[in-house]
Amino acid sequence: MGKAADERAASVAATHDLSLDGHCARQLSGRMCREYDLILAMEKRHIATLHEMAPEMRGKVMLFGHWDNERDIPDPYRKSREAFEAVYQLLDRSAAQWAQALKAQQG
Repeated sequence: MGKAADERAASVAATHDLSLDGHCARQLSGRMCREYDLILAMEKRHIATLHEMAPEMRGKVMLFGHWDNERDIPDPYRKSREAFEAVYQLLDRSAAQWAQALKAQQG
């Protein structure tokens, strides 16, 4: 926690005209859970852990890959740049699907 983005993540982001400058990893806190209406988890096991930690979060925590066949998005930490690129593609697709679903929900 408190560390800047991995060099490979920053490199992949830059390839897609995104910047991770100023990004800093943070531990999810109870305050964050109370503040936000939706928390997106990368893996199903993360959801289970969060539900155990704070049962009141049920209904607020969903899988980031929910609209992509309930796909887990793996952590590329300590893996190759190619692994980071593959995860970027999953995140990009899932983010677009979430944006579409949330937009449709707003009517």
